[in-house]
Amino acid sequence: MTSCYRLHYAPDNASLIIRLALEELGLRYETVLVDRSISEQRSDAYRALNPNGLIPVLETPEGPIFETAAILLWLSDRHQALAPDVDSKQRGDFLKWLFFTSNTLHADLRMLFYPGTYVGPDAAQQKVLRKTLRQRLHRHLTNVEAAAAQRPDWLGAKEPSVLDLYLACQLRWMALYPAGCDRSWFVLAQYPHLYSLCAELELRASVTVARTAEGLGATPFTSPTPATPPEGSAT
Repeated sequence: MTSCYRLHYAPDNASLIIRLALEELGLRYETVLVDRSISEQRSDAYRALNPNGLIPVLETPEGPIFETAAILLWLSDRHQALAPDVDSKQRGDFLKWLFFTSNTLHADLRMLFYPGTYVGPDAAQQKVLRKTLRQRLHRHLTNVEAAAAQRPDWLGAKEPSVLDLYLACQLRWMALYPAGCDRSWFVLAQYPHLYSLCAELELRASVTVARTAEGLGATPFTSPTPATPPEGSAT
């Protein structure tokens, strides 16, 4: 590597969150496209970095890291930014919401986007699963909105945290995916603190860089449109 970090990415995938974090930290990094149109994430070369075949991977001087929350936490601790310090009284609250976002919110989104992976090809079963997941996601967002209303320093504050970046990308995906399905259940304006978080992020230089690199449009979080990347495919 010619820089400290190499991000293996696909446009508008979870790697977007890591790109935003790297930009917010002001770090030099390279990108390597993982071409989803040919399932490159399942190749032997990519699985040597992440045996689960999922995006993203961040190569570091200490070796490759996968899992979005793990990368975010590693970066924030290594560079002492974008998260409460390990000795901060706010650390526990920050961590519980970061891992809720990763282990619960993100997991439910994966099931919503790829129901066949979990219940098979039966369309009726997929429909039932999606209905249940939409209800669950609304409850999740209501809880995150309530946490943001308390105005902690690590959620929706003037300076973003890795949790803000993670949530904004997930809110974007809820508005866009799965393509061809009813997405009217999700209205960002119903969650005013989360809407404000997204609007503030859209003003930041990190988002401008990501918008250009991944073809995300002018308002990637508050009024998103499908990605039109200069290279690669989002799906």
